[in-house]
Amino acid sequence: MARRSKQKQRSLAGGNALAVNRKARREYRVLERLEAGIELLGTEVKSIRGGKIQLRDSYVAFRDHEAWLLEAHISAYSHGNRENHDLERPRRLLLNRREIDRLFGRTRDRGLTVVPLSVYLKGNRIKVELALAEGRKLHDKRERERERTLDREAGEVFRGRRRMRTDASEETG
Repeated sequence: MARRSKQKQRSLAGGNALAVNRKARREYRVLERLEAGIELLGTEVKSIRGGKIQLRDSYVAFRDHEAWLLEAHISAYSHGNRENHDLERPRRLLLNRREIDRLFGRTRDRGLTVVPLSVYLKGNRIKVELALAEGRKLHDKRERERERTLDREAGEVFRGRRRMRTDASEETG
């Protein structure tokens, strides 16, 4: 399989994300990303296009050689009628058989999890960015937060020095 560029590796959604699961990025270490279609009803599509989807506690489960997105909350469509959809119904993910079998095998054998990272538009289709991930331990989360803080502080110091240099050069010039 060919390696993706850094920019594409970060997110398949690009700038078209309708919803992002920030909790999953914090709670899990992403090992692999892939794109899946999703089987939706008409009112669900309209709600998602309006940004009324929440992926916070959602995950992917495998039943009868199919992948299902569970616990994803899609709000009721505001202009819908009594035929509006069930808010947290299981939704089938559209993946190739090979992909489903590979993901199922890795979740069963290695104890990994498949979580949705984002929902986005690709043309007129709604896609879900999935991640094969392993859970982070509490000490991993703390270490990651410590590294981010140090990087942020170093950036502030560097920007401060640059400002001082430009101020000094303006005074002499």
